[in-house]
Amino acid sequence: MAYTEKFQALADAAQARVQGVAPADVAALIARGAVALDIRDPDEHAKGHIPGSINLSRGKLEMNVESLLPDLETEILCYCNAYNRGALSAATLQDMGYTNARFIAGGLNAWKAL
Repeated sequence: MAYTEKFQALADAAQARVQGVAPADVAALIARGAVALDIRDPDEHAKGHIPGSINLSRGKLEMNVESLLPDLETEILCYCNAYNRGALSAATLQDMGYTNARFIAGGLNAWKAL
């Protein structure tokens, strides 16, 4: 999918400042308590997602995340289909004080390819 230059610049900047997690590491991180946060829209989540993930769409993230994940030290693995929305969401969470927010590099597509 082709994105606008400005959107892609924002997503690239977010990816550069937030740590990505390899899809192969996701299961172990979840097993030790990390939360997989699917920031895609509910209809996307319904078509397939990482088991046990929480769905909170990007458009509602800032409004609702504190009620779902009140502990700012929670290890959060944001993901979308690839990386743009995941990286943007992890950067936003870090701006909100979540110290362990990261994104799954390659998103759901990369995780499913394992």
